[in-house]
Amino acid sequence: MAGSSFGTLFKITTFGESHGAALGVIVDGCPAGIPLSTDVVQAALNRRRPGVQDGVLNAAVTARTEPDTVEFLSGVFDGVTTGTPVALLVRNTSQISKDYDNLKSMFRPGHADMTYTAKFGVRDYRGGGRASGRETAARVAAGAVARCFLERVVPDITVTAFTLKAAGVSCASVDFSVIEQNAMRAADLHAAEEMMRRVEEFRRQGDSCGGIIECRVSGFPAGAGEPVFDKLDAELAKAMLSVGAVKGIEFGAGFAAADGTGSAMNDQMFVQNGTCAFRTNNAGGILGGISNGDDIIFRVAVKPVPSIFKPQETVGIDSSGSLHAGSIEIAGRHDVCLCPRIVPVIEAMTWLTLSDMYLRQTAQAGSKFRQ
Repeated sequence: MAGSSFGTLFKITTFGESHGAALGVIVDGCPAGIPLSTDVVQAALNRRRPGVQDGVLNAAVTARTEPDTVEFLSGVFDGVTTGTPVALLVRNTSQISKDYDNLKSMFRPGHADMTYTAKFGVRDYRGGGRASGRETAARVAAGAVARCFLERVVPDITVTAFTLKAAGVSCASVDFSVIEQNAMRAADLHAAEEMMRRVEEFRRQGDSCGGIIECRVSGFPAGAGEPVFDKLDAELAKAMLSVGAVKGIEFGAGFAAADGTGSAMNDQMFVQNGTCAFRTNNAGGILGGISNGDDIIFRVAVKPVPSIFKPQETVGIDSSGSLHAGSIEIAGRHDVCLCPRIVPVIEAMTWLTLSDMYLRQTAQAGSKFRQ
């Protein structure tokens, strides 16, 4: 369907549904000669995958356990990309479609059931079909390919996302070394413990919660971004807002800039080792839609999981297309807080966007990145 592709020169097209045979992605435009193995892609998918890990159920995520084993179908030979489309496949193995039988004619509040029906006249009600968060497995696989490419051409680049806030609890400090040491992928261990305590309360109540993910990019050169409509921040915003649960984004000082002054918000510049440097980073590393060489910093708002285990008022549709009022109680296996699983998705979409913008900059005649 239209809208399943992202990118201009480094372009991906994803396919598949939550309860279909498989999910997959075609990566077109990845240059040849980039080392790429299933181990690298699998490691990325393992960070996103749900269910029981190390024998313990993370209270924040769904109990649906999928191995998410990746298969390379094309575009890789002798361990390197060939310059042709890279096709990746992840088969579904743990879907329980009967959990959704009561949704055939009922719209779930907060989901895309009603809007998909309005657009297409038909929908795959099993697990949300194409609108399921499981679609992000394809994005994460593609993001691993983009990371291999971008780290090859920009060796010092890093992309790090983490849970800044969840279930009403915010990180008081930021320590990248602890992100993978807690179930919430928070950058503050003390805050992570309180997040999990509240998440467990929401699970017992049959409810859900949201949060904020922050992403920081270091080492990306100045000069990427296409004025006027394809600004770097605009492309990143499109990438992030394409993730189903993301409802907002801000860069640098973000909405706080509305209460600031020019003298406070302007990032004053100075010369450091022959390059332009900044004393502050209220711009979030992007000026005029173009990277300025400083850290790119943005935050996204993640809504509460719409699948909750409480009775809800809704609307149903009969075979003739007539609507009627009703109520619904959702069954199945669902996340309580999406933040920890969205972290690798945000990183993947960042790698994809930066790879595309890097190629767009280097493709311009006579252009180069200015360090």
